[in-house]
Amino acid sequence: MLIIADIATALVALIHAGILVLEMFLWTRPAGRRAFGLSRDFAEQTRVLAANQGLYNGFLAAGLVYALALGAAGYGVRTFFLSCVLVAGLYGAATASRAILFVQALPAAVALALVLAAR
Repeated sequence: MLIIADIATALVALIHAGILVLEMFLWTRPAGRRAFGLSRDFAEQTRVLAANQGLYNGFLAAGLVYALALGAAGYGVRTFFLSCVLVAGLYGAATASRAILFVQALPAAVALALVLAAR
């Protein structure tokens, strides 16, 4: 069960690393605009805000990778960061886009449940 929890946690970290790339580096490019359904003008006007969001997503990914690197000693760190991702995903789904529920919150909830079950 622990290996599955590790894989799920790593996938959540990868998702957030991908979000970092989209928000920090691709926001104004066609791939980034397509991913978020943005017009060119809106993307240009909000690129600094998006980069800031991307950085925060990178911190979530880094926290999860750190927790994985700690092994069993990282249980508390892992549950904290997965909980942060889950809350951010729920808030984003309620305020920005329902898709965030499936892209961010659901993977975090599954990983968190697996981590708790593996304990």
